[in-house]
Amino acid sequence: MKPADPMDAAEPAAPVAEIRDLRVEVDGRAIVDGVNLRALPGRVTALVGASGSGKTTTGLALLGEYPPGARVTGEVRPAAGGLVGHIPQHPAAALNPARRISALLTDIARGRVGHLPRGQRRAAARAHVLHALAEAQLPAAEALLRRYPHQLSGGQQQRVVLAQALLLGARVVVADEPTTGQDALTKSRVVGQLAAVAARGIAVVLLSHDLDVVRALADDVVVLRAGRVVESGPPGRVRLGPTRPAPAEQPNPRYLPALPDLPHPLDSPDLPDPPVPAGPTTTGHPVLRIRHLTARHRDAGRGTAPVLRIPALDLCPGECLAVVGRSGSGKTTLGRALAGLHRDHDGDILLDGTPLPRSVRDRSRSRLAAVQYVFQDARAAFDEHRAVLHQVARTAVRLRGTDADTAAREALTTLARLGLPGDLARRRPAQLSGGELQRAALARALLARPRVLVCDEITSGLDPVTRQSILALLTALVRDPGGLCLVLITHDLDTAALAHRIAVLDAGALVEQGPARQILTAPGHPFTAALLKAAAGHRAADRAADR
Repeated sequence: MKPADPMDAAEPAAPVAEIRDLRVEVDGRAIVDGVNLRALPGRVTALVGASGSGKTTTGLALLGEYPPGARVTGEVRPAAGGLVGHIPQHPAAALNPARRISALLTDIARGRVGHLPRGQRRAAARAHVLHALAEAQLPAAEALLRRYPHQLSGGQQQRVVLAQALLLGARVVVADEPTTGQDALTKSRVVGQLAAVAARGIAVVLLSHDLDVVRALADDVVVLRAGRVVESGPPGRVRLGPTRPAPAEQPNPRYLPALPDLPHPLDSPDLPDPPVPAGPTTTGHPVLRIRHLTARHRDAGRGTAPVLRIPALDLCPGECLAVVGRSGSGKTTLGRALAGLHRDHDGDILLDGTPLPRSVRDRSRSRLAAVQYVFQDARAAFDEHRAVLHQVARTAVRLRGTDADTAAREALTTLARLGLPGDLARRRPAQLSGGELQRAALARALLARPRVLVCDEITSGLDPVTRQSILALLTALVRDPGGLCLVLITHDLDTAALAHRIAVLDAGALVEQGPARQILTAPGHPFTAALLKAAAGHRAADRAADR
């Protein structure tokens, strides 16, 4: 429970930024309609709602940013001094891919040491950078500073962007899903850091699907649905539960099985075995085999540094393997290596007993189709200048030789299964929410008809109802006769509970693997036990908040 805020008893402070009667239209569709918002110093205002409800559009309005072609009415009063920090849901978009982390942060820090004598500026800027990284909960900062953004996990990228916001000295920080893709241990630290940001008198505008984070941080909650405010007030007076998406956002029930209640492993000591697919079984010859895999990143002036070691890991027909671990543990590097996107590695990755080329450029069309990868950062995976439908359909044309008309029909059907109607699919990526783009990215991968599907934190930025529907669809795909093999990279142990088996990574090492029930109820490694304990703490706090 949050401690009593001394500001509650005092006269409310004047807002440092304010939105009045904001309406944003794109192609005649109101993305935001009549929204009011006050960002108060030292307070956290949370915007919650289903994917596509207008949270990100509202938050970005404080920075003066809107979707291309938007018609905007209403009033936005920016922060005093114009300084608004932004932690985007897709952090790679805020990091220059051609520059190392040290250069990205030092450029900002120099603005804070310009008053010092020239001989002291470099050391002072370096000290500011290291302090900001420590506050953003990024250990081993010296090694991290030598890397490029693509060499970081999604969670590490998010915390680098948080460090940028701290270095800016902003009066308002807009945090869009700041705990997306992060494990329970790291999430707790990020929550603490955002609380510390607010304690300095900075206004925090939190956009989040994570109701645990909202309960822990928010002083005020604004609930959005289809671009409108439907409820607002202190978290104790606003019902925080799964937000049902608007009708146009709901998955088509014709194509989805009944949505299962996602099991909570820590609440269920007698957790049943996950469903075994009808037809294929999880026995027999593995579809995918990993042997003696050692992946590396290149460090400036220091050659290569190992970041992942997997002695042996198999994926059988019709099997779902969940890969869990802290942010930066090597989960994304593993997924990228499987897909041929991280070629700096030794060892073998075999598909049906035949080694896969390390680089995606050296893989044949059939092998490209066989192993598909769905990125955590869906927005960065789309060409901003082409309609989403065209990009989804292009997969069937390029990898399966399907004609354009048939591919478009298949794309529309698959997108509908995932809750993305045709009118949205025909828009450009900038006109879709992060959750809508994530569904489009999954549809694009499915159109390749892969043998192995690697999903990298694809549900971490979705609201509870949409997340549940996506997981139900993935479960159905694995169950189908001839069903695909699924590698589910996730920080969320509730999601991992849906898998047949779980592999646990810590600091780049495979520390444990086995049946999901065994890992979640009787872990054999201290790190796994720590993850389970942290998740149990979050769940206990959630139950207490609901009473």
